Amino acid sequence: MRFLFVLILLAGIGTGFIYPWAMSNFSGHVIGTWRVYEQGRFKPLTVPLSSRDAPVRVLVDLTARAERIVSQQRTVLTLTSATNGRTVLASTLQFNHSDNPRQASPQLPDKIFRDEAGVIASVSPGPYLFTVGPGDADDIPMRAVDLILRSGAGEIDGRARPVGYALMAVGLIGFLFSLRRRGGRPENPNSQPPPPRWGRGSK
Repeated sequence: MRFLFVLILLAGIGTGFIYPWAMSNFSGHVIGTWRVYEQGRFKPLTVPLSSRDAPVRVLVDLTARAERIVSQQRTVLTLTSATNGRTVLASTLQFNHSDNPRQASPQLPDKIFRDEAGVIASVSPGPYLFTVGPGDADDIPMRAVDLILRSGAGEIDGRARPVGYALMAVGLIGFLFSLRRRGGRPENPNSQPPPPRWGRGSK
C-alpha cells in the first residue's frame, strides 16, 4: 500500500506541476522574443500573426536584481494585445510563482522570472499590438522585460491543477497513514532471553 500511495503522490506532482509547466514552456514553437522594457522605458510592440500561428501563448520574462519577486498580490506588469482596434488579451502579471528563476549571467546578480500572460486562441491574420506597462508594485528592481510568443502552443487543461493537488493530498495522507499503521520497528526475536534448557520451563 505504501508504494501505491507513493505512486499517487508522484502522479499528483506530475499532473499539478510538471504538466502545466511543460505545456507553458515547451509546447509549440517560438515565434520570437522581443525586448519591451529597457533603461527605464516601456515600448509597444507590433507583431504580424497569421491564422496558422494559433493558438499563440504569450509569455513574459522579467529580469530583475532580486532572488525572488514578492509582490504581495500586487500587479508587477500589465499586458494587453489588440488587433484591428479590438482587445484580444488583457492580463496582469505578478511573478509570485517563479520559485526557480534563471540566472541572467554568471557575472551578474540579476535573475530572470517568467510568467504567462495568456493564450490567444484564434488569430486573425494581421498586425497585433502588444503593450506592456507597469503595475502598482513599484518596488521591483526591474532591469529588462522580454515578450515571448509561442505558436501552436497546447492548451492547459483547467482540471489538471485541481486534480493534481487532490492526488498529492491523497497520496501524502495515505503514505503517512500507512507509516502510522505499521508503527515502530518490528520486534527483534533475538531481544527476548532464550528459554531455559532444563528445569520446569524447558521444552
